[in-house]
Amino acid sequence: MEGFIEALGWVTLVLLIVVGLMSGWGASAVSGGRHLGRYLLVGVVTALAVPLVVVAAGIGALAAYGIVMVLVVAAIGSVVVLALVRLLFD
Repeated sequence: MEGFIEALGWVTLVLLIVVGLMSGWGASAVSGGRHLGRYLLVGVVTALAVPLVVVAAGIGALAAYGIVMVLVVAAIGSVVVLALVRLLFD
């Protein structure tokens, strides 16, 4: 897993943060603009955590497909978690 984190690099981490911010902004827009800070925070944390969880689960294909697959998995995971947060707290 350390190799995966090292392989990500700064550019990928910044892109993951951007994906999380975009997901959080979208979730806030869907909910009528409420709780923007909460959605942005949850989006960023989820976008950073999901690729690590996938790698920890032993799915090595994530690293094999490169940065695009990492970003896609992060976006999907972020949207799913944000939908759950919206259901629970709104």
